Amino acid sequence: MLDKLVNGIETYLFRHRAFVIFLFIITTLFLGLQASNLKMDAAFVKNIPLNHSYMKTYLKHQKQFGGANSVMVAVEDTSGNIFNANFFDALKNVHDQLFFIPGVDRAQVKSLFSPSTRFTEVVEDGFAGGPVIPADFRTTDEGLAIVRGNIEKAGVVGRLIAEDYSAAMVSAQLMDFDPQTGKPLDTLAIAEQLEQELRAQYETDDIKIHIIGFSKMAGDVAEGAKGVLLFFLIAIVVTAIMVYFFSKSIVLTILPLVCSLTAVVWQLGLLTVVGFGLDPMSILIPFLVFAIGVSHSVQMINAVKRRVNDGQSTKAAAALAFRSLLIPGGVALLSDTIGFMTLLTIDIGIIRELAISASLGVAVIILTNLILLPLVISYTQVQAQKNTAPVKANNIWVKLSKFATPKYAIWVLLITAGLYAVGLQQANKMKIGDLQGGAPALHLDSRYNQDTFFITDKFTITTDVMTIIVEAFPEACTYHSVLTQIDEFEWQVSNTVGVESTASLASVAKRVNAGFNEGNPKWKVLPRNTASLVQAVGRVPTTSGLLNSDCSVMPVYLFLKDHKAETIEVVINKVNQLQQQMNNEQLTFRLASGPVGVMAATNEAVAEAQLPMMLYVYGAVFVLCLISFRSLRATIAVILPLYVVSTLAQALMTQLDIGLAVSTLPVIALGVGIGVDYGIYILSTMAVRLRDGMPVQQAYYEALVERGSAVIFTGLTLAIGVSTWFFSALKFQMDMGILLTFMFLVNMLGAIIILPAIAAVFWRQPK
Repeated sequence: MLDKLVNGIETYLFRHRAFVIFLFIITTLFLGLQASNLKMDAAFVKNIPLNHSYMKTYLKHQKQFGGANSVMVAVEDTSGNIFNANFFDALKNVHDQLFFIPGVDRAQVKSLFSPSTRFTEVVEDGFAGGPVIPADFRTTDEGLAIVRGNIEKAGVVGRLIAEDYSAAMVSAQLMDFDPQTGKPLDTLAIAEQLEQELRAQYETDDIKIHIIGFSKMAGDVAEGAKGVLLFFLIAIVVTAIMVYFFSKSIVLTILPLVCSLTAVVWQLGLLTVVGFGLDPMSILIPFLVFAIGVSHSVQMINAVKRRVNDGQSTKAAAALAFRSLLIPGGVALLSDTIGFMTLLTIDIGIIRELAISASLGVAVIILTNLILLPLVISYTQVQAQKNTAPVKANNIWVKLSKFATPKYAIWVLLITAGLYAVGLQQANKMKIGDLQGGAPALHLDSRYNQDTFFITDKFTITTDVMTIIVEAFPEACTYHSVLTQIDEFEWQVSNTVGVESTASLASVAKRVNAGFNEGNPKWKVLPRNTASLVQAVGRVPTTSGLLNSDCSVMPVYLFLKDHKAETIEVVINKVNQLQQQMNNEQLTFRLASGPVGVMAATNEAVAEAQLPMMLYVYGAVFVLCLISFRSLRATIAVILPLYVVSTLAQALMTQLDIGLAVSTLPVIALGVGIGVDYGIYILSTMAVRLRDGMPVQQAYYEALVERGSAVIFTGLTLAIGVSTWFFSALKFQMDMGILLTFMFLVNMLGAIIILPAIAAVFWRQPK
């Protein structure tokens, strides 16, 4: 039945070759025009699991207490002393410039020049205070001396001023929408403005500007992603050279490249049609689409060459190649597509877009490389070639075919089992989340990470902030029992490994109360008297971010030493423990807001998605292979090597200190989806012969003769292509390049070594 369907499709397509090719040309022109409108898109909300409980808390209180999409600009005086006219002029200019950038929440711009940055001191008559920068401030020696005194009274050293007085901070929160256009905020445009309007404009030999925050990081990642174009060109050149050496034909070199590039154009055009942009992480997918397209094209030109060498015309050879490869190639690509679509189950926008991008790209390869390529080849004149080294090639295949004999198969399977056991042990040690300081998407020596390390060294607070939202009832902060419980919570968390400092309404109220009592440390406690407590809390404005307007929500800020996976896990476990002890009907401690709260939610979403994603990927491949081969033995023979290689890839991540994160989670699915192609092509040839009663070794030998060179060539081409990513300016691209190179090569080896060994066990011949 299936053979009749394939024959019918082949007959129709090759009878109407010109019309079908014309349709491909029209479609390519249309989608190429659509692809020209594709834009980079790096929205912050795409990077967070919006349905996670932490993120529901984050979104609920985002407007009042700020979110995780912040910008921190440290203005440094290279002399090491900020108290000079030049520095304060630069600091004010940076504050004003940041204030007026569209998309910045102006109410949350904070620096020494913010009206909300005030000092309070105890005097004879009680309290006195005012703005740290007086209204009549002048950059004279006297004016600078007054400001220095106000800074020390305000207690902003470490927060707005570097601990060694070498730099000052300007911070801001970004909104989700551009107030001028009402459209979602263009993160990459913000990054460009920060670079051009702050660093480029105000950085001099005496003043250095350090900028961190999600928007700036996204901009630097997008800038680094432009290097992907260079890697793409290198891959095209390398692939062209390798395809030429394989095919020994200019025509059979150009056509696979053109059809594969057509698949890329279709993919990019379809992204625009469905309303998506191109994220810096998914910008790698067009390269993979091109590489996968070439790999299937090599199978096609190999099949055409063999038939032309047997004396058939180019048209007949192309038709027969189409007929023989449509089912195995279609099943392989369909397995890839469905495998990538399983990533849609992960509740992170950036991964879902990657899944859609990869699925579209691989799906169109079925059309461009399995249908268009043989039709175009049929119009050419492929010359028959003499096989110059048949004996040498046959000797290689004879040696490899021994893996399909029981004698060698036992050793292969024992070694595979040993590698799997070692790999599984290491894979179980794989960490979830980021394992380095700074932005994990960038190298440690990048400008962004150097800025991060500067701010971390000079200030006690950074973007590594986790906010615990304490929800109570109106006027809850006037109750001693409520603030005491918050104070106890803060003290417990502050003594957790990884927490550098904390801040809450309770701790500030204690300092204010001491101030009311001549600064005596003995009075640095929470007053039990309601009137005294109201007096202490009343000195804390809502603009401080420590309470809302009716005092029913009071965040506790945790400033962590870094955002490494282990640090976040320890703090989250401690907070969960305290929640169980302290949550009651009147008071609820909720996880979590702030940048590290977002990271914690993302890490948990990745951890939860890992097992289901693998089950979905392997489940889809299992079902498709079972339908295609109609044999449980054949299906297991294809999948088992893939599973071993996936485990070894996770072990490699452990050894290289690569955490399972948003950027690396899809790699396993991509590796499995592409790796299954090798096994399907090999076993589809073997299965026909095995059903006819041919011995396993002979069936495998003939499969190698027909498709072995194409499979090995494909594995090497794919591996060489992604290996160029080792030199990328993006750390996550380098990590993906290492893992994909490993999976492409080892999956290929699994198909030509482990698969026949399994077949030798499953299809044992009677003695």
